[in-house]
Amino acid sequence: MRGEPTPASTSVRRWTAADLRELAWLFLRLGVTAFGGPAAHIAMMQDEVVRRRKWLSEERFLDLLGATNLIPGPNSTEMAIHIGYERARGPGLAVAGICFIVPAMLITGALGWAYVRFGTLPTATWLLYGIKPVMIAVVVRAIGALAPRAARTTPLRLLGATAAVLAWLGVNELAVLLGAGAASAALARLGGGPGAPSARPPAPDSRPPAPDGERAGGRAAALTPWLPGFAAAGAVTLPGLFWVFLKTGAVLFGSGYVLLAFLRADLVERLGWMTEAQLVDAIAVGQVTPGPVFTTATFVGYVLAGPAGALVATLGIFLPAFFFVAVSGPLVPRLRRSPVAGAVLDGVNVASLALMLVVTAQLGRASLVDLPTALLAAASALLLFRFKLNTTWLIVLGGALGWAIHRAGLAG
Repeated sequence: MRGEPTPASTSVRRWTAADLRELAWLFLRLGVTAFGGPAAHIAMMQDEVVRRRKWLSEERFLDLLGATNLIPGPNSTEMAIHIGYERARGPGLAVAGICFIVPAMLITGALGWAYVRFGTLPTATWLLYGIKPVMIAVVVRAIGALAPRAARTTPLRLLGATAAVLAWLGVNELAVLLGAGAASAALARLGGGPGAPSARPPAPDSRPPAPDGERAGGRAAALTPWLPGFAAAGAVTLPGLFWVFLKTGAVLFGSGYVLLAFLRADLVERLGWMTEAQLVDAIAVGQVTPGPVFTTATFVGYVLAGPAGALVATLGIFLPAFFFVAVSGPLVPRLRRSPVAGAVLDGVNVASLALMLVVTAQLGRASLVDLPTALLAAASALLLFRFKLNTTWLIVLGGALGWAIHRAGLAG
């Protein structure tokens, strides 16, 4: 149900079937329209659950974002699962995660069928031409809303700036997050730092009560052969396929480049199940379709073993996300109540926002390629900031304008 988050002192609300229906509808819709990668997905979630529905406070959303960045797996999917848990506990966790994944899985599976049938991928550059500038405006608006809470003190602002510089220089994302958390905790122990008890009261608990690049990818991929497994070179088997993606989902941090490194080490080099060209096509599908980038697994599974392979690979790569959120989600409010652990969360939160900012800058360089895209981004920002237009309709409009510009011959 909509309304202001319930304060912790009066949190007696139990989840209802209506909560599950609303979660299902929201994340099904996001699964169809959330283009642009994890930063854009998270920005859309912030717009929906903080600004529009007021299910979470900005502070709680930031804490969940920080927790998400500290566990392996697909960040935006884990954020959806966290939101579902906050709204309706275990059932909400399952509903939100599954509904966010399924649309992307079906779309990617259909592309896998087309790839097997025709040997090539359909071209949709015109669609992304119009959508990417919109997503930049969406992420910028989300960063602008979250930044005052994340960087509310001078030490936190300095930590955020440092994290952004390090991320821009290519330092591993996890190292940036952990370093910011450790620095924030050290300042808090010295007194008066970003995590000092007086700096910020615990965020209201709106949950129902409990019933009791690429350099990082290279290093990560080097660890893959040392993980236990039973997939063997030769014929593709469903158990082997499941294991490849289960261990990938259980240990992978970082971007699509890291996913490429992991899958290349297993599927191309160790097992010989795919060619380099096929794997690059699979990663491209995950990048250009809406929803989680990890639905690359669906495409790979379909290419290797048909519909059963698509389902097995998808289950394998996403199951760890549900497990990690189920384990870590209940710990977030407890960490916030501890002065030192809360300081660590503060540092991780501001570093997470810095990473989003860097990703947005990189996306902007690749997306704002001419005058029409620059104007589209500016118009999107105006509609978001001035008129509060729903992000879903804005993305649909961006895709339509991309198609119109393409048909008019004004862009490739």
